[in-house]
Amino acid sequence: MFVSGFIAVVGRPNVGKSTLINALVGQKVLIVSPRPQTTRNRIHAIYTGEDAQLIFLDTPGIHNPRHRLGDYMLNAAREALKEVDLILFIVEADSLPGPGDRKIAELLKQVETPVLLVINKTDMAAEDFETRVLPRYKELMAFRGVFPVSALHGQNLEPLRSAILKQMPAGPHFYPSDMVVDRPEEFLAAEIIREKILLRTHDEIPHSVAVQITAMEPRRKGELLLIRAEIFVEKESQKKIVIGNGGAMLKEIGSLARIELEKLLGNSVYLELWVKVKKDWRSRENVLRQLGYSDKI
Repeated sequence: MFVSGFIAVVGRPNVGKSTLINALVGQKVLIVSPRPQTTRNRIHAIYTGEDAQLIFLDTPGIHNPRHRLGDYMLNAAREALKEVDLILFIVEADSLPGPGDRKIAELLKQVETPVLLVINKTDMAAEDFETRVLPRYKELMAFRGVFPVSALHGQNLEPLRSAILKQMPAGPHFYPSDMVVDRPEEFLAAEIIREKILLRTHDEIPHSVAVQITAMEPRRKGELLLIRAEIFVEKESQKKIVIGNGGAMLKEIGSLARIELEKLLGNSVYLELWVKVKKDWRSRENVLRQLGYSDKI
């Protein structure tokens, strides 16, 4: 019997949701960084095996929004809970449950969808994890199962994968077998560039950056793919940080992004990056629509 279904992955920002999905799918399909709220859109990541197709919804971390972009991200996470067969609630093994975890648990109690608790980052857990931390998480609500894992190191994922499969109904192939993400190449290219910015600029440009692909076309037939991207920040000072001294930072970001883009697209890439200031873009609905956050705000 072939089974298929949709699994929402929810949790506080920066608990490792995207890393876990990449591990379960078996390849990198979602960007990751140590910065909270890296994921902004709801993305379907797809695993297809001989007997199953699992569609994971990577949702923005549930948090208290501070701007219109934050509203969009929270709404995207909430909507995901209404449309799935299973929910994975991701928490961290290296800390006790906090207000954010309790808020999410209360939200999950309001839906009838079964919930598996995934306690991530066990490689960072204290020695008393099983006696002090694990029982506290189990008290949050009634779970269908509890699974301590390390998504980064791929530890203890098979019991979780088996539990997910057991919760899936009989169903069809929702996506072609060779498809691993439901977004166009332009979206994935923009996400790769944004990931490199987050990784290289650290805390100076946390979430005030967005990337839009303005061109993706052959530059020389069969040889080189031109990708032109605009990087938006909110302040002139942030623009200077992204460009760097003599353009060094932007060059490094472009070099790292180009390597991954060539792996993604299977072609040599000529990458052009332009940095522009759009003041307070995260609170401007017209700009959010331009960047693809539109109709769910």
